[in-house]
Amino acid sequence: MQIVFASSNKNKIFEMQSMLPNAIKILSLEDIGCLEDIPETADTIEGNAILKVNYVSSKYGCDCFADDTGLEVEILNGVPGVYSARYAGEQRSAEDNMNKLLTALVNKDNRNARFKTVIALNINGIQKLFTGVAEGEITIKQSGDGGFGYDPIFKPKGYEKTFAELSLEIKNEISHRGKATKQLLDYLTKLG
Repeated sequence: MQIVFASSNKNKIFEMQSMLPNAIKILSLEDIGCLEDIPETADTIEGNAILKVNYVSSKYGCDCFADDTGLEVEILNGVPGVYSARYAGEQRSAEDNMNKLLTALVNKDNRNARFKTVIALNINGIQKLFTGVAEGEITIKQSGDGGFGYDPIFKPKGYEKTFAELSLEIKNEISHRGKATKQLLDYLTKLG
């Protein structure tokens, strides 16, 4: 089975493919010739995932899935949330985003946070949503060189290491994206 993942983020595509069996081959936006920026103008994580999957399905006529992920920090009332990728500006710099967040949390005792991923799937004319959440906390400083995005400052609950310090296998098992992807895989498996 081949299915389009409505993403041009090579890190995300690699991580997603590593969670799926070899029988499911992911095609990227580049693979189908979609080089334009897909609007992400919704005010929720669910809304952005739906916008992306509907855009690709309708314009390219293919079965596909899209995800959107946000980091929600408790003491900041869920910020950066839906704006996680652009928290420090349109340049989408992970380094700038992490620095801005660490600055916002200086002298804050409550560092509770959660990652939330929503995957929207359009297949055979049906749309399904799958949600995964990883609870944890924001560290005082960056640690680790694996992963991407906010991984060097997010320590999942029950672990003493950040996502950036954990192996890809462990991260995939406990992460927000891993949980949502498992639901997606279960659904695709039932379809055959």
